[in-house]
Amino acid sequence: MVSCSSGPQLPPGDPDNGGLVLPGGFDAVVVVDSLKGRTRHMAVNDNGDIYVKLRFPQEEGGNMALRDNDGDGKADELQVFGDYKNDGSYGAAMRIYNGYLYYGSQLAVYRQKLVPGKLVPDTEIETILVDDHEHGSHEHIAKVVSFDDKGNMYVPFGTPSNACMPVKRTPNMPGMDPCPQLEDHGGVWKFDANKKNQTQKDGAKFATGLRSIVAMDWNTEDNNLYVVMHGRDDLLRLWAQKYSPWESAMLPAEEFLRVTEGTNAGWPYCYYDQIKGQKVLAPEYGGDGDSIGRCADFVDPLMGFPGHWAPNDLFFYTGDQFPEHYKNGAFIAFHGSTNRAPYPQAGYFIGFVPFTNGQPSGDWEVFADGFAGVDPVVNVSDAMYRPMGIAMGPDGSLYFSDTEKGKIWRVMYKGDKGGFGTEQLVKMEERKNASNIRTPDKIEDNLEKGVKVAGEKTYLTYCGSCHQNNGKGASGRFPPLAGAPWVVGDKSLLISIVLNGMEGSIMVNGEEYNNVMPQHSFLSDEEVAGVLTYIRQSFGNTASEVSVEDVEKIRRSL
Repeated sequence: MVSCSSGPQLPPGDPDNGGLVLPGGFDAVVVVDSLKGRTRHMAVNDNGDIYVKLRFPQEEGGNMALRDNDGDGKADELQVFGDYKNDGSYGAAMRIYNGYLYYGSQLAVYRQKLVPGKLVPDTEIETILVDDHEHGSHEHIAKVVSFDDKGNMYVPFGTPSNACMPVKRTPNMPGMDPCPQLEDHGGVWKFDANKKNQTQKDGAKFATGLRSIVAMDWNTEDNNLYVVMHGRDDLLRLWAQKYSPWESAMLPAEEFLRVTEGTNAGWPYCYYDQIKGQKVLAPEYGGDGDSIGRCADFVDPLMGFPGHWAPNDLFFYTGDQFPEHYKNGAFIAFHGSTNRAPYPQAGYFIGFVPFTNGQPSGDWEVFADGFAGVDPVVNVSDAMYRPMGIAMGPDGSLYFSDTEKGKIWRVMYKGDKGGFGTEQLVKMEERKNASNIRTPDKIEDNLEKGVKVAGEKTYLTYCGSCHQNNGKGASGRFPPLAGAPWVVGDKSLLISIVLNGMEGSIMVNGEEYNNVMPQHSFLSDEEVAGVLTYIRQSFGNTASEVSVEDVEKIRRSL
């Protein structure tokens, strides 16, 4: 990449900004339209070279390096590198620290020394941290990294469950109290950034009560760690007598937290209700949506975003290219929801929170929208792009990555910095009216208005939040149902999976999925037969029905 830090020589933007909607004065150019292996997090070197953590590692390696040799803003040299163990599609980290490129798989953090002038580092791949727990991969497994100014590396260990139930995601089941998972999960640990072959016991627990962290950054203005936490799921599916579909879509908040040593954010006992502006007891611990109880003892977030937006990167802007409004503020990539049914899926944009002296100085804003490409997003697979990574170039440009096509944008400011203000921000405020951002109307935005047949109703209540209303699932997380052998094949296998659940990896259409399938033995034989018949005769499937007698037979044998 050609650095523009010595002057305003920025490359031209694309006529349509690559599909993005940005504040006035900003342009975007598509650096690369689609990367094989797609993208997760990114880092940009001092010379403008871009390093990308691939979502699906290739035979040659799990990372991609990109360089623009002619200064037009578009990558024309691309090389795969990083031959390390591939343990799934949730690898995330890609950061540059003290001349080293740090990147992660699901179960490890690696680094390579960058070599001046070389696009691809040919130095030794050093293993810095290994997740050596016997359980291996699980939900919320991403190993992102941040660094302070004292040689410390911060890494979250996400929770292996949604709400610390003895049997995962089982309706009306109390949570374990105290939650044993908090001993070595559900928090952020601090490590020596330069020590090789560490395991969790080599680090120190820095903060706890944090369910799932993918968005994390060190704020150099106030020298503190910040995270945006993924809130828990399934309030309706697990506690239908306590929560409405609308409440389950909106709650709980994705929490924006300043994390200091000893912080306890309250998971699994509590969640933050951004509508009420307070932490309340989780239903697994006796909560009813209003009770506070022990939650008064836990730290509140700086801000709560609507539920399920999926914050997947956080970046504090330190450049000088953008208007002063953005200096030291927080950019957040909202990857987009999968489980907001029966309401439209939401998120799928880049948000911004202004900061002054280390404190939020205003409400959250929409900085970049248009990723989804459709309105409304009914199923996650309908979205054209889902923003994931944020990185800054040496000239202050910002780069955004997408997980669905492997697209990368470079966003630049070319307007009058002194004239930037209310007019441009009001225009972006209007984007909050789009269905992927606005608060849904309880009646008009309900996509499932009308009476459903029994099997479909059960599907939408218990299955659609993961496998989606159209049965296409969510790439990398929940497998599709159309034509899958385990769906349209042996009925007894399918019934057993529903009644017993399933953990571990499964290959569907050449893609690996390792999210847990919770057991649904609480459903009646009639409900199981109805929903499986619906699945086997929908989404293009034409398999035979499942009878109540089929389910009774399998249940007796278990």
